[in-house]
Amino acid sequence: MSERILYKVKDVSGKLALGFLKNPLTALLGAFLLFMGYLSLNIMPREEDPQIAISGGTVMVMMPGATASEVEKVIVNPLERKLREIKGIEHIYGMAMDNVGVVNVMYYIGQNREDSNLKLYDKVMQNMDELPKGAMQPLIKPFDIDIDIPIVTVAFYVKDPKKVNQVTLYNKVRSIQQQINEVENVSKTSLKGERRAQYNVQVDLNKLAGYNLSLGQIMQGVKSVASNVPDVKSRTNDGQLIVFGIKNAIENVEDVGNIAVADYGGSLIYLRDVATVTEGGDVQNFKNASIVFKNDSDEKMGKELAQTTLSISKLAGTNAVNVSNDVLEVLNKNEKSLSDGGIGYVITRNYGVRADNAVNELMHHLIITIIIISIMLVFALGWRESLIVTFTVPAILAITLFIAYLGGQTINRITLFAFLLSLGLLVDAAIIVIENIHRHLHSHTSDHQSMEELLVEATDEIGPPTNIATLAIILTMVPMGFVGGMMGSFMKPIPLNVPVALVASLFVAYIFTPYLALKLLKKPTHTHNKGAKQ
Repeated sequence: MSERILYKVKDVSGKLALGFLKNPLTALLGAFLLFMGYLSLNIMPREEDPQIAISGGTVMVMMPGATASEVEKVIVNPLERKLREIKGIEHIYGMAMDNVGVVNVMYYIGQNREDSNLKLYDKVMQNMDELPKGAMQPLIKPFDIDIDIPIVTVAFYVKDPKKVNQVTLYNKVRSIQQQINEVENVSKTSLKGERRAQYNVQVDLNKLAGYNLSLGQIMQGVKSVASNVPDVKSRTNDGQLIVFGIKNAIENVEDVGNIAVADYGGSLIYLRDVATVTEGGDVQNFKNASIVFKNDSDEKMGKELAQTTLSISKLAGTNAVNVSNDVLEVLNKNEKSLSDGGIGYVITRNYGVRADNAVNELMHHLIITIIIISIMLVFALGWRESLIVTFTVPAILAITLFIAYLGGQTINRITLFAFLLSLGLLVDAAIIVIENIHRHLHSHTSDHQSMEELLVEATDEIGPPTNIATLAIILTMVPMGFVGGMMGSFMKPIPLNVPVALVASLFVAYIFTPYLALKLLKKPTHTHNKGAKQ
């Protein structure tokens, strides 16, 4: 049976130490916290940067035949006044041009994007009756900035020009893009530098002038036959189904060249008479992209190759590591068919790997920090005291990670910065408690005290100053939580996680430090010298 503690507990630190000192559930609580921290570390979504909710949208209203001044007076200005009735709008930018008015709306940072888009749509629809005569149906396009940042980009290029050209490359990449769109938590995919198949018409201006033709006539002639005729279905009197169709007018280069564009002197002028028609990519697309290979000495190897870049973005709040791994799995499945078809690819960006490496690097440095602290405490207090303090760091981080996971946070560079910022502060409380316990154990006045009473008294004694010091540090972080705008949302993990880590350090120090001290430390035997001066 344990000895009765005669010391009168004064502070919450002593009460926690007394309550958990000989409680059989204390060890189970410690194991549970470490397990939940490890679980949170593995299941929390990881990403490179925090995804900030930026909401807004664009309202476009067409009014054919109206000048920019008219559009401004009857569309843009009234629309701006109505949109200002929506709560939460920070900026409104209106632009008036001939035939069209555009109004961009930006909400305050942190506003719910879905709610903001719904407010914008409702306000425009509620005031449709105020649009002037001749105005067309408004087009409302919400912003999707929070899902526009790609986490993986892949550059596809032609390795063997004899097997594949830019158009074939585009078709193959489009097929892979469709497969990646089916990956869970992929939000958006886009292509840059692609070359789509089309018939290119290069008009000879000298011949055009010789026949007294205009480019408008050429365009009208091409448009007149550049359409697909649908199949026609009908039923006869006896119930039979008749299906017939008309062959498309344009199916190859010869069909394009045989388009009649004008009548000159009683003879038809065909497109081939004034232009050169070829089959290829969309040459009018000047958004080219190229890839250059370099060696370890940063020297260029070979010539620049035209490439098509596929960008993949993820849904907000999802794990960039898992999404990028799923995307790479799709690429690996298509690697053989791409190589056989003369197509190569290079992964030019992978934020999932970077986010994963950042977390692993944090854990690596955390282990190094714990070892350094342990070695310092071995020389300062002893190896048993060092072992007790060493336990507190992973326990505190486990609590912080678990609470962050419950709060819906992700592990990103700002979250990691918050952990690193608080890392040097985490062991303060535990070191103070174990140092005071060490001092009491080696004091001659401890001879008449039981081990339990000594531990409770040592913990209770340093409670008030430790609480005040920790509170002061927490208060220095609180103002950061009131910073608004982009910077406030970006740095939000710091005022959220650092105070949690500091509060957790107090509870761990008051609960587990005395408990472990009771298990590992012993009262030294003091030799009293009767002849010593008092």
